[in-house]
Amino acid sequence: MAKKSPKPLPELSWLKPRLRISRVLSLVALAALAVLLVIWNLYFADLHGARTWVIMSIELLPLLLIAPGMILGSARTHAWACFLINLYFIKGVLASIDPARAWLGYAETFLSVVLFCSALMYTRWRFQYDRKQAGEV
Repeated sequence: MAKKSPKPLPELSWLKPRLRISRVLSLVALAALAVLLVIWNLYFADLHGARTWVIMSIELLPLLLIAPGMILGSARTHAWACFLINLYFIKGVLASIDPARAWLGYAETFLSVVLFCSALMYTRWRFQYDRKQAGEV
């Protein structure tokens, strides 16, 4: 059986703009998701007597945990964000079923998909960039 040769890594000039775009897009989506959750809980949510700050703390804590690593550009944090953002995707899909919360659900689902895709691509391209800088062909 013939041995496959490894696929060559892309050039650094090809990777740099993609890294920048995917990182900016993931940071914008993260911030937009946090703002959406705050606005929803402060102005539109019917919490049935629950304290607003408790609900917001529970919803924002995972985003606040990954925010420093994403701001610093850590590829591993972006990879973990892909796992974490699935919670918001599920919450958005479930909210979109309820007519009273449909617009929240659509917005949350859209932002979580954007964040997932951009963080995933940043992770892939960052590891390729680091390997290429280390001298791998």
